[in-house]
Amino acid sequence: MLKRIAIMTSGGDCPGMNAAIRSAVRVALHEGMEVWGIYNGYAGMTNDEMEQLTSRSVGDIIQRGGTVLGTARCEEFKTPEGRQKALDNLRRHGIEGVIVIGGDGSLSGAKLLADMGMAVVGLPGTIDNDIWGTDYTIGFDTAVNTVLDAINKLRDTASAHRRVILLEVMGRNSGWIALASGLAGGAEHILIPEMKIDLDDICQQLIQSRDSGKKYSIIVVAEGAGSAAAIGEKIAKETGAETRVSVLGHIQRGGSPSAFDRILASMLAERAVLALSQGLSNIMFGYKTGLIVNVDLGDAISYKKGIDPTMFRLATLLS
Repeated sequence: MLKRIAIMTSGGDCPGMNAAIRSAVRVALHEGMEVWGIYNGYAGMTNDEMEQLTSRSVGDIIQRGGTVLGTARCEEFKTPEGRQKALDNLRRHGIEGVIVIGGDGSLSGAKLLADMGMAVVGLPGTIDNDIWGTDYTIGFDTAVNTVLDAINKLRDTASAHRRVILLEVMGRNSGWIALASGLAGGAEHILIPEMKIDLDDICQQLIQSRDSGKKYSIIVVAEGAGSAAAIGEKIAKETGAETRVSVLGHIQRGGSPSAFDRILASMLAERAVLALSQGLSNIMFGYKTGLIVNVDLGDAISYKKGIDPTMFRLATLLS
């Protein structure tokens, strides 16, 4: 069994990372392992920003968004020399295994570290929900609920002024946030990068809806599908409707994690610690059909997770 492991968060922060950190530390201590925290992601690994953690170190953090370990970009780690420096730092502290929490870029770094001989287990932590091998990533549920709250509020003002309101949400390469929040929020249209957009058709539908007595419309736009401002200008020109645009921005990353994200993060982190204690490496833990599953780390970063077409079809039908 490994005697000393480390945990780090990397890439974009997301609600639930702290819950995972807390779970990993306390489970590891229960298993008789020593736990170190790596600050500021791979930058901290290469710069030797590490310290031992205790149970008290992770007290009062389960309800906090962001990450107490911090996160940062690190160009140095992308080089062979940088990765060797990071590995040397880990070994100098006697660290035998690392838990990496993050998105596809962070997990790609974890794979490189595992290929160098370090025991590594990855956990999917990103609001984008775009990691292959898991139905849900840590942080996604909270982000969707943040967007849903915005949709609920925008409905009030859209109805009062009979406007078309476009809400631009995060999702440069993935439309999961837009799709889930749009479906839950009853959006009239959901624009995502994975689906072809016909603005002329959308404009015609908006005109028909207005002519049939509909007072307002909500359109959720993933940033990767196009600029909500530009789309709003075309809609206003083609339909004559008064349009407004709201860009939600980085507020989607923050906030206290939902109950689902806290539980998911805690369960995934427990399994990661137990896997390391059993000598396993080069895997990622995810959540599939209600079960915690492990997938090959290489597969997780190589395959692309697509949008659920049945969910998109349902959202279109219900609009």
